[in-house]
Amino acid sequence: MKIITAAQVGALIPDNATIFLGGLAVTSLPEEVLKGVEKSFLETGHPRNLTTWACGAIGNSKDAGMVHFAHPGMIRRTVAGHFGQTGAEMMKMVYEGQVEAYNFPQGSLSHLTRHIASRSPGLLTKVGLGTFVDPRIEGGKLNSTCSEDLVKLVEFNGEEWLYYPAPKIDVAIIRGTLADEKGNITLDKEGMLLEQINIAHAAKACGGIVIVQVERIVKAGTLHPKAVKVPGVSVDYVLVSQPENHMQTIATQFNPAFSGDVRVPVNSLEPMPLDERKVIARRCAMELQPGAITNLGIGIPAGVPSVAAEEGVADLLTLSIESGITGGIPAQLGDFGVAYNADAIIEQSLQFDFYDGGGLDASFLGLAQADNQGNVNVSKFNGRPVGCGGFINITRSTKKLVFCGTFTAGGLEVQVADGRLTIVKEGKSRKFIDKVEQITFNGLDAAQRQQDVLFVTERAVFQLTTEGLELTEIAPGVDLERDVLAHMGFKPLMRNVRTMDAALFQAQWGGLAPLMASRQKV
Repeated sequence: MKIITAAQVGALIPDNATIFLGGLAVTSLPEEVLKGVEKSFLETGHPRNLTTWACGAIGNSKDAGMVHFAHPGMIRRTVAGHFGQTGAEMMKMVYEGQVEAYNFPQGSLSHLTRHIASRSPGLLTKVGLGTFVDPRIEGGKLNSTCSEDLVKLVEFNGEEWLYYPAPKIDVAIIRGTLADEKGNITLDKEGMLLEQINIAHAAKACGGIVIVQVERIVKAGTLHPKAVKVPGVSVDYVLVSQPENHMQTIATQFNPAFSGDVRVPVNSLEPMPLDERKVIARRCAMELQPGAITNLGIGIPAGVPSVAAEEGVADLLTLSIESGITGGIPAQLGDFGVAYNADAIIEQSLQFDFYDGGGLDASFLGLAQADNQGNVNVSKFNGRPVGCGGFINITRSTKKLVFCGTFTAGGLEVQVADGRLTIVKEGKSRKFIDKVEQITFNGLDAAQRQQDVLFVTERAVFQLTTEGLELTEIAPGVDLERDVLAHMGFKPLMRNVRTMDAALFQAQWGGLAPLMASRQKV
């Protein structure tokens, strides 16, 4: 193991190299190393023509992460699970076809690192069949510049599978907390373990090098062997970072609660105001089961635990995050992906093993676009790719899916009072449309597999069937024709449309605890 500076990084990476980057947003992101690579390119023109792989989004959408590669000639191809945090410069290059860009499920990319490390031919999975990553649809290609098929449709034992050939990794760039003099790496202060060890082993299996960013170096023999998450035999270079380039999350320099070093007292969550978001969260909460292992998406889904806490049943839930966290309270906004008071923090690839294996009882996810077949789009809007993240893995195998969001978007104003919903101003954009722009979730496939899928909005609830979406409930106070059907791009099935419980639209609900009690196993 050799200690290096950021000024030395660029010379270690050859032109045309394939780099696998560790990190998720800013968590575990080797930011100082990436700055060193960028500085070398701007000063010398090298390394150039690079290919980057990453399991999730890399960056903070402004000045960290993939923005350091967003220079003409520096990068040829980028493959990632999400592009939402890569920054305007990189997104412009992707949108305009200045760089080949591919988007694949976050969990599949995480699993692929293990296959590269073991010199397996590649990953075989059913995750993504029928979605935009399926070669019969888009093959995960985000623009017309993409010159190669990186995922293939194959048949094995009479069944269809997606096959991701293992790429050759020349350089792994990952992050840890401490390194000893032998290069052994700990992740003590990280809020996630992710797949740092897999990425390192993948590069070594390909004959490549491993560069690790850490906070400091300690004497050999002082690290507890169980604390070492990347052994020194798999590390070539170590860079000691400045604190500003070693943020724990986008919003936080370091919080010991996120790394599991302390447990913090958490009072009852501040009750949500009575608005459309709370109505949706309440109706979603009615789908909870005691003891359910539950995954929550960003946005309105985050209101479900708030409602559960207000109703006094939060202790009946176990929340889970795809980054590898089970239990605790998921953090939000710039701290998304970590949690307060987690019960367990494991490698991301192992968490996706659990997810893909059907370990999740329920998932509450955002709703951006849906069509009559129950297809959902959360990954591409107006031609601009955002990416799927772990959405495709989560939706493929979760027993019960609840997509939740407002019925329309863009300026929607409602009034919730006295057990009724009143539409004050309609949103400009429809969410239930004739055809989604991109298939991130295949409704017909889910229905044929008898997956339990609901769509919950403030004014209407839909159930997925093999015949399409069926309208099952409307809010008290709304008009079916004027407030629901007139704002849809298709006519849903309507066989038994009921009125939503008026108590959901009152200041005090009180209905969740008895509902959960009725579902408790004796």
